[in-house]
Amino acid sequence: MTSRIVGQLLAGAALFAAAPAFAQAAGDQQQSGATTDPVEQASTNPADIVVTAQRREERLQDVPLAVTVVSGEALAAANVNTIENAQYLVPTLNFRKSGTSINQSLFLRGVGTSTFSIAGEPSVSSVVDGVVFSRAGEAFSDLVDIERLEVLRGPQGTLFGKNASAGVVNITTKRPGEKFGGYVEAGYFTGNGDEYRTRVALDVPLGPDVRSRITGFASDWDGNIRNTTLGLRVNGFERWGFRGVVEADVPNDVRFTLIGDYREANDDCCGELIGTTPSNAVIAQVLPVARGDRTRELAQNLVTATEEKSWGVSFQAEASLGRNTITSITSYREFDNREIRDGDFLPRAFVGFNELHDDGPQVSDTFTQEVRLTSPGDQFLTYTLGAFYSRAYTERTFSRFDIVCAGGAAGTPCTAPGLTVTTPSGTANFGSVFKNLAFYGQTELNLTDQLRLIGGLRYTNDELSVFHSRVATGLARNAAGVPQAAPGIQPNFDQGVFDRYLQLVAAGVAPGAAAGQATVASNGIPFRAKTTNDNWSGKAGVQYEFSPEATAYASWTRGYKGPAFNVFFNLNATGTNVIEPETADSYEAGLKTTLFDGRLVLNVAGFYAKYKNFQANNPDEVAGVIVTRFTNAGTISTRGAELDLLFRPVDDLSISGGLAYTDAKVDRFRVPSNGNNTGVIPSGTRLAYAPEWKASLAADYRIRTGGGLDIGLGGDAAYQSEQLSQFDANPAVREATTIEGYTLVNLAASLIDAADRFRLTAQVRNVFDKSFAASITAGGPAGGYRYIIPREADRYYGITGRVNF
Repeated sequence: MTSRIVGQLLAGAALFAAAPAFAQAAGDQQQSGATTDPVEQASTNPADIVVTAQRREERLQDVPLAVTVVSGEALAAANVNTIENAQYLVPTLNFRKSGTSINQSLFLRGVGTSTFSIAGEPSVSSVVDGVVFSRAGEAFSDLVDIERLEVLRGPQGTLFGKNASAGVVNITTKRPGEKFGGYVEAGYFTGNGDEYRTRVALDVPLGPDVRSRITGFASDWDGNIRNTTLGLRVNGFERWGFRGVVEADVPNDVRFTLIGDYREANDDCCGELIGTTPSNAVIAQVLPVARGDRTRELAQNLVTATEEKSWGVSFQAEASLGRNTITSITSYREFDNREIRDGDFLPRAFVGFNELHDDGPQVSDTFTQEVRLTSPGDQFLTYTLGAFYSRAYTERTFSRFDIVCAGGAAGTPCTAPGLTVTTPSGTANFGSVFKNLAFYGQTELNLTDQLRLIGGLRYTNDELSVFHSRVATGLARNAAGVPQAAPGIQPNFDQGVFDRYLQLVAAGVAPGAAAGQATVASNGIPFRAKTTNDNWSGKAGVQYEFSPEATAYASWTRGYKGPAFNVFFNLNATGTNVIEPETADSYEAGLKTTLFDGRLVLNVAGFYAKYKNFQANNPDEVAGVIVTRFTNAGTISTRGAELDLLFRPVDDLSISGGLAYTDAKVDRFRVPSNGNNTGVIPSGTRLAYAPEWKASLAADYRIRTGGGLDIGLGGDAAYQSEQLSQFDANPAVREATTIEGYTLVNLAASLIDAADRFRLTAQVRNVFDKSFAASITAGGPAGGYRYIIPREADRYYGITGRVNF
């Protein structure tokens, strides 16, 4: 792929730089290339930013909730290509990086969901062009040709649904322009592995009232980590994809929008390196020297990788119904992911340190249908009424392969003579089907020109069904002939095993023994379970406009996340119960101010939220057995304050930033009924991926020389205090997995054609070469801790160029 991208680079010419960090203004036409008047564009004030945070177009300053908005130009200027990178621009947004994208997750105000279960949902919803993505990993794709990114903090379930109990990331892509035009971008980055990047967009009018836009992209990065066993760079990627949009205006104020996209990604990411010295001297010698978050080498004989293919299509129809607007969005998406993982983190198998390799392809598809009726915003009673349906199917076939040897000293290679070597394995086929039906409404009662009352209500019906079947081979058996678990592999599990387990427990056999004895009853029929739930959630609030420049609001919101099951490779009979829905009561108050004739936007918000039946890993008692699993862990809360800043002191200078203080912690974790509190996380413990302080600041200045070329100067900085990576009851583990605070600084300089026909930019990312980890977890060989090091943890350089036409 690299040669193809180089060819595109040479054929394409060069990229963008740091453009103003503001979203689209009210009434702006979506133009492309040289059709945009740079002077008119530069005069746009922050006060005119338009968002769709309440499922209708409104000025940011009129929306009574905390929203951070980042324009597509600002994302490009900050080299933000994924939601993972966006966390450096948006305080309160954090990203949990894992071995593959399906195990990664977003956190807002310190709340998110970390689980390996195929039947658990995220707490932060991802919405692209009005389509709700049912799986978090599906939205972690390349941010290409983006109009704006809106981050809505706190529960947003009334308008966005059940998997928005902590917030929403709402992405809007660029729409077709009225005239033929487009751009070509190309870039080269180096310093922590070479990257080649190309992007192309083209607006093609298809008739007087029909417009289209086609976007394509490709990128190739070597990676920032060296695998000394295989002599390769890893943690890189090869990605390509395209998007097509067709808009048609038909008589009687009707607009049709058809959007289709396709993407492929082959990522050799993310290798978990051992950043602390293992306790076993032999194992320590075969691994690279441990240097904490400065470690940049691993020694593994399998490359941890993710292979993804995704595509989708959506059709939106919008029509006037009197003064109202009715909107219908129909979508279908498929998302295929294959996880390949080196789970022992070693170059080969050793006595006491077994080889463990995983291969887990997954397929999924989602259908959604939403219909909304929206009133105009200039009447006594405004409202949004809607209905939503979705069906999300996911199936995974996951295999684990072990090499286990015995008969020698710990650390002896399994290739040594005289050892007993076995190769147990297991393959599980499991899946889930989520069905969701909801009806919702939100109203504003404009009592006076200044005072508004806000109310919302959503009824949700959830149906979740799961299946699971596992076959394990090569397992040792005890004297009674019952298969025994191998490292990371439980014996068979299916409906026959589960039925026999229930019979044994009913007969008075100890639950632990029953679970083991039941494995001889395997019948090959998948275990199945199902649950349903009805929920009422909503919001109530008040908004008061002191003046056109200052608006205050206060609200209460009920958040909801549906039921779940802990369905994963090693599911057994003691982990089959329903995980009850998670609910939240959130209180928020804010002040939105506009100063200096709309050139300065300064918004502040304070919040408090309590989550009950928090879905997380926690010790639990099942039929008398203490197990640790994904379940209803207990009660947590989060409180804090946030500030958002958008400032354009003069037409060619843009400043944006934010500051967030978050105190997210455990209130009370659930103790098993037998009183055994081993593994229970103490009250007052901070939540994972919830730094107490986060801040960001970005600036862009265009120097107009009066000649053919202007000069652009840009920079941004992001700071966050220390954060916990592994949410664990052991204080020593929590201390060892705490990521230290860090600050990142990035700089850019550009040469810009005075008419914006082209732009050439040089960038330095992570100017001060600040190293940090994205994730630290226990479970490495011989007590070593596993680190994932992101690309942003090293200084690197880039030159990019863009040609508009």
